[in-house]
Amino acid sequence: MKTFIRFFFRTLRVVLGPVVLLKETLTRPKGVVRIQAAQDKVNRQCKSLALYQYKTCPFCSKVRQEISRLSLNIKRIDAQHEGPDRQELLKGGGQTKVPCLRITDKSGKSQWLYDSGKIIDYLQGRFVDA
Repeated sequence: MKTFIRFFFRTLRVVLGPVVLLKETLTRPKGVVRIQAAQDKVNRQCKSLALYQYKTCPFCSKVRQEISRLSLNIKRIDAQHEGPDRQELLKGGGQTKVPCLRITDKSGKSQWLYDSGKIIDYLQGRFVDA
């Protein structure tokens, strides 16, 4: 039974994944236009952020759409497959759930923010008026 359930969800991801990516591409919002000095400041602030994601995850897509809308240059890390990026997410955040935003402060300490709604609220609160 467990094998059947895994097969079902794996097949579902294979079928729906391209649909999610196509929808994201076709509905990508125009980014906020800032004066160059303000955009440079935002870009510097974004260097302390990294989004752990799966390409075909609809919740990750929702966060990427907001990143595009806010014209943010946030590093995106694919943590879907086993490897160092997924291990870093597990070690730092405690789970391999995505989307996850890693926020690193000036001292180098990282905070891990899970849940697309919370990530979007954080980004809007920090960058809407930037």
